[in-house]
Amino acid sequence: MAEGDSSQEKTEEPTAKRLQKAREDGQIPRSKELSTSLVLIVGALSLWIFGGFIYSGAENIFRFNFALERSHLFDEKEMVIHLSASALEAILVISPVMIALIIAAVLGPLALGGWMFSGKSLLPKLSRISPLAGFKRMFGLKSLVELLKSWAKVLVIAACTILLFFSLENSILYLNQEPDRQAIIHAMDLVMLGALALAISTLLISIIDVPFQIYDFTKKMKMSLQEVKDEHKDTEGKPEVKQRIRRLQYEMSQRKMMQDVPEADVVITNPTHYAVALKYHSEGMEAPVLVAKGADEVAMKIREIAKAHKVPIVEAPALARSVYTYTRVGKEIPEGLYVAIAQVLAFVYQLNQYFKGLGPKPKQPVFPVPPNLRA
Repeated sequence: MAEGDSSQEKTEEPTAKRLQKAREDGQIPRSKELSTSLVLIVGALSLWIFGGFIYSGAENIFRFNFALERSHLFDEKEMVIHLSASALEAILVISPVMIALIIAAVLGPLALGGWMFSGKSLLPKLSRISPLAGFKRMFGLKSLVELLKSWAKVLVIAACTILLFFSLENSILYLNQEPDRQAIIHAMDLVMLGALALAISTLLISIIDVPFQIYDFTKKMKMSLQEVKDEHKDTEGKPEVKQRIRRLQYEMSQRKMMQDVPEADVVITNPTHYAVALKYHSEGMEAPVLVAKGADEVAMKIREIAKAHKVPIVEAPALARSVYTYTRVGKEIPEGLYVAIAQVLAFVYQLNQYFKGLGPKPKQPVFPVPPNLRA
């Protein structure tokens, strides 16, 4: 089956790797409606909280600007100073609301999708300027949902506005009967109440939009069974490649092992099925170390190299099997085999003395193997 076959049904849940790649490409579930609602609600609440502060600041600015001295009207420098002072006062007045809005805009994405920084989403794509892709976007499901959301926003906000107007009708109509200062404060309260109510009403759209965005993103991220298999191959490696790598590693370890056989002090055999080569130096070694081991053909090769380099060969079937089974190449022998290997090394030393004419021919002892280490 060809890779990337788009005809396959995408039924599998997206893998962690696919989701991570999508995030790197700038594709995450995101609800603009939710972010907008949060900003509007925070803005309305900040107006409600800091309304008195804003009113006092605006009143000071008006008083300051309506109390100009006549001489200042004809002095450009004084007017610049006057304008700068008014602008600074206006910035200070609205700064709490602006700071609250900035915080809401920055933290809003955490509600769905989280923060995401991706340069790939800024790169030009031919699909964005393709007329065919454009038509698909215009008449696709997502475009239809966006259209319905736009109409829903208009209807919801219009309905809330009408409902709010009728609920506050008496308060609005009696504003002209209140003293000026009280009427202004009351009107500001009504405006802030209306802004907060309309901002909260946009959450109705978000409640519908958030599940749809999650569903749409999950649907786009779904994978076919072949895509999952291909990704697994790319991640873990193709079986034939992994098998070849293991084979090469094995051959390298075998070559290294055979190179160490001439340095061995003794080779213990089964005599034909197993062969183990041991090395021991009293200085720097706490126990004998296995430098090579093998079975059948490898055992035969170890024996050939040992004979070629005049390494003593001792036949001890039970001990050879135990060392082969319980010791890894490059590691020390188990503690339970210390006595048996010590006897082997002593026997090899006596053989060397015999061949040099410095002692009688030794008789090979029975090398003891503990029951728990027998193979």
